[in-house]
Amino acid sequence: QVELVESGGGVVQAGDSLRLSCAASGRTFSSYTMGWFRQAPGKEREFVATLYWSGGVTVYSDSVRGRFTISRDNAKNTVYLQMNSLKPEDTAVYYCAAVLGRAFARATVANDFNYWGQGTQVTVSS
Repeated sequence: QVELVESGGGVVQAGDSLRLSCAASGRTFSSYTMGWFRQAPGKEREFVATLYWSGGVTVYSDSVRGRFTISRDNAKNTVYLQMNSLKPEDTAVYYCAAVLGRAFARATVANDFNYWGQGTQVTVSS
């Protein structure tokens, strides 16, 4: 059974940085695509970034490209989201997601992912 546990959220000021972590367990994730999504109050879940674990293929949303970086640590079975130059509009619950297969390496739709973490809150004040 796949388990994803996010951590690292918090309250920061605009311009600050945060690093989110997603600890993955229950599988060998070398053939998985991992994703970060976020959901602000009253809004739909939004794609942030994805990474294909083995190939290192990464995809970013236009709103975070150049400020956020997705990466993974094979030894720790952990995926990270480094968030720099945070803005108030980045405020949301951030979710880690996973789906089996390289075919999803560029997936940006939440429904493509079938494993989800519980989410971690990120609040950016102006």
